[in-house]
Amino acid sequence: MNYQEFSPGNILKNYVKCYFTCETETCVLSEDKVFATGFIEIMFNLGTDRIQTIVNDDFVNEPLIQLWGQIVQPMTLRSFGKHSMFGIRFFAHTAFCFLNESIEQFNNQVFDFKDVAGSKAALLHSKLIEATSLNKRIELVEEFLLQRLSLFEKKFDKVNLISNIILELKQDDFFENIDNVASRYGISARYLQKIFLQYSGLTPNLFSKINRFQKSLYLVAKKDLPHTSIAYKCGYFDQSHFIKDFKSFTGSTPSNFEPESSTELLVSLNN
Repeated sequence: MNYQEFSPGNILKNYVKCYFTCETETCVLSEDKVFATGFIEIMFNLGTDRIQTIVNDDFVNEPLIQLWGQIVQPMTLRSFGKHSMFGIRFFAHTAFCFLNESIEQFNNQVFDFKDVAGSKAALLHSKLIEATSLNKRIELVEEFLLQRLSLFEKKFDKVNLISNIILELKQDDFFENIDNVASRYGISARYLQKIFLQYSGLTPNLFSKINRFQKSLYLVAKKDLPHTSIAYKCGYFDQSHFIKDFKSFTGSTPSNFEPESSTELLVSLNN
């Protein structure tokens, strides 16, 4: 599977982490695990074959334009065919600026983006299929995103605040109480929790857990360090806390985890 990432233009770089493509040259049957990343994504299926997810042990066809909310529980995808996907990966708190809905309602689900953005999303999908180059596809997507961004200007006022808080939460040595973080910005801890959830669909504590988990996931997959060292390096209080969180996000203990179950993880290991 060929996976590539591309940087957004200057106006959108504070809202979009990257665009990405995921393609196969031949028809393949694959089963893939998806884990919590802290990001929200929109993916356009530009191929002829559908992706399925396992829901209550049944396979469900996913829409041609997928809005992926915050994934907190592990999810399994199954697909067959020759794949061609174009994706938009937002930062944890910025998809909110392009949508009129509550971000939290999308958690742990894959929505049909046409139900959210209507006929304009369907038109964009058609144009992306017809586009003859990657540059043209990025141009079409950026035009669409800028139009949606202009609809929700009132949401911009808290973006920088949430960005700064996220930078603090992602620090390796972050062990502070959220009350202390809130006081530095002149707001209450309750208000911080409220706006963080509003913009990202996550509480600050859950975002911090996902960030710590992602660091540990990469190290577990590399298999270069003992699990006690990984727990310490990623800021867990002890190994049992690390194992509990890891199993919550993957469905597996670190000792039994199989990195090859996740295409996204394998790509990060090879880059």
